[in-house]
Amino acid sequence: MSMPSRVKIVEVGPRDGLQNEKAHVPTKVKVELINKLADAGLSVIEAGSFVSPKWVPQMADTREVFIQSAIRSDVCYPVLVPNLKGLEAAVEAGVQEVAGFAAASETFSQKNTNCTIKESLERQKIVCDEAARCGLRVRGYISVVLGCPYEGEVDPAVVSDVARQLYDMGCYEVSLGDTVGVGTPRRTKDLFEHVAKVVPVENLGGHFHDTYGQAIGNIFASLDVGVSIFDSSIAGLGGCPYSPGATGNVSTEDVLYMLNGMGIETGVDMNKLLVAAEYICEYLERPTSSRAGRALLSKRHLVA
Repeated sequence: MSMPSRVKIVEVGPRDGLQNEKAHVPTKVKVELINKLADAGLSVIEAGSFVSPKWVPQMADTREVFIQSAIRSDVCYPVLVPNLKGLEAAVEAGVQEVAGFAAASETFSQKNTNCTIKESLERQKIVCDEAARCGLRVRGYISVVLGCPYEGEVDPAVVSDVARQLYDMGCYEVSLGDTVGVGTPRRTKDLFEHVAKVVPVENLGGHFHDTYGQAIGNIFASLDVGVSIFDSSIAGLGGCPYSPGATGNVSTEDVLYMLNGMGIETGVDMNKLLVAAEYICEYLERPTSSRAGRALLSKRHLVA
């Protein structure tokens, strides 16, 4: 199978990247970040999640963030919803696309959503049915597809079964998440080839954390299978409260640098992307986690 000539980058920084920040990030900062990401050419930007503020206080202002950000017709601003209550809040805010999620290990499912995989999928079926009735598109996430922090290696057959069920219930894309960041290129390629037997490869996405520095290699391996959708986070922001030791998502800058070097189109402007990265890193008072970002910014500052 030939590599895709164009890739869609799903920017998850404003949601997955910021949700674990302990200090409150003001609504206006989140909105400005999203607008800068849109200016850079990203066509899909997660605006937040409609979850209980008790569990994820950083996302308590998702409604305001979405309403203030969702102003460009050429950009999709999906939000994460864990259940029917979250979906109802999303519909009320005027959201056009939502994302649901399940896990590929029982222990992680219990830690993350306090239910079994089967129960989680039953919840998602209710969400998908209601979303379809309301005219919303649904994207599906699967966590810990290449390894679980509690159970270790994950059976590809379980991942395939969860992916098939999410696709069959109406998820137009299913993103396979290496939440722990333990995957390696060979295992990643094998997994996507396995899942592509039950879900068309054009409907599969990759979501890689960079805990062991393998994310870019895993994306390259996925490209080789024909995957053309990848989640990434500006400046490598992120982590997972239910995955001890996991670092942030692969940085959008690193992904874009590789894709540009391969001649693969994305529609994203690196210079404008760096503006967004500098903005959020300056606010958070920390350096970027992106290797490409650091190198490009240092060169730019030297020239200036």
